[in-house]
Amino acid sequence: MIGLADVKDGDERLTRRVAHWTSPLTRHVLPAVESAAEHTKLWWAAAALMSATGGYRERKAALAGLAAMGVAELVSNSVCKQLYERRRPPEELIPHDGVHDRPDSSSFPSGHTAAAVGFTAAVAGTSPGWGAACAVPAVAVAVERVQSGAHYPSDVAVGAVIGVAAAWLVHRAPGMVLRHWL
Repeated sequence: MIGLADVKDGDERLTRRVAHWTSPLTRHVLPAVESAAEHTKLWWAAAALMSATGGYRERKAALAGLAAMGVAELVSNSVCKQLYERRRPPEELIPHDGVHDRPDSSSFPSGHTAAAVGFTAAVAGTSPGWGAACAVPAVAVAVERVQSGAHYPSDVAVGAVIGVAAAWLVHRAPGMVLRHWL
């Protein structure tokens, strides 16, 4: 049976391994994705692009994505981070300079990942093609959160679960007001 000590040990080992990636892709693409995803700019831009270039289905997907993103951010940042205080990964696990630019808030869970996965999963539920297109930067956001030292892999995993749950809630919860809009 896996215990908390095993999860902690695995988190630290995986964080160290991912933080040591030095490929040009890692050094150039991941910081650009993180910058675009900061304050959910990337997902608002994706929603605007879907709405501007598509029809009813794409507008519906964009609205569902934004609603799920909002729910995921609310749960991860305003509820979970207040209930559970977890320190960011220690600096000795992170070999690069970016470790000094981390937030002061709780590491658990990853709000960036929750928002990215919530948006992407909700979009995919209405427009699979746009969902697939959004999945690429969503995965990059999740990887970047570990590679930069902002989060442990378990923080990212729980953020992803929150995002999927938010998308499910937006699409399927009975009696939800948004369901009538979508």
